Amino acid sequence: MIYEWRVYEVVPGKMNAINERFQKITTKFFDKYGIRVVGFWQADIGTSNVLYYMLAWDSLAQREKVWSAFSSDPDRLKAFRETEKDGPLVERVVNTILRPTAYSPMK
Repeated sequence: MIYEWRVYEVVPGKMNAINERFQKITTKFFDKYGIRVVGFWQADIGTSNVLYYMLAWDSLAQREKVWSAFSSDPDRLKAFRETEKDGPLVERVVNTILRPTAYSPMK
């Protein structure tokens, strides 16, 4: 198992919009493609315009195959365009692939 840590630096003032998009649109497409969400987080203390989330994958090959299908889904692309009719929601995305250590309780 590998994990993908994704950090979305959200355009100031658009945090509610990105949360709404994840809740109403993105997670439904995640379900469609079998993308396993570990969790979503926002900071109570610290930078307020950042959304963090983690995905679980069986392998890098599985991630590449599924992420490619998700990314090119025409219905998802259309839905995302509609949410950005007043401008982009995200300024920057940073993602990291993590592999648990031998002693990690999360495998």
